[in-house]
Amino acid sequence: MSQHKSFSPPGGNQKKRNVLKRFERIDLLKKRTQWKDGDRVTGLVKTKPDE
Repeated sequence: MSQHKSFSPPGGNQKKRNVLKRFERIDLLKKRTQWKDGDRVTGLVKTKPDE
């Protein structure tokens, strides 16, 4: 009998995520100097995760 894929070991087969959470997008924009303190957190520009 095979195991369900949710039982895979942690850190095993990790896929690259295409969607970032809001705080991850803000951190990335800060690193790229596209974010200023006081900017709105809604309606952020589209960002691709760093490789």
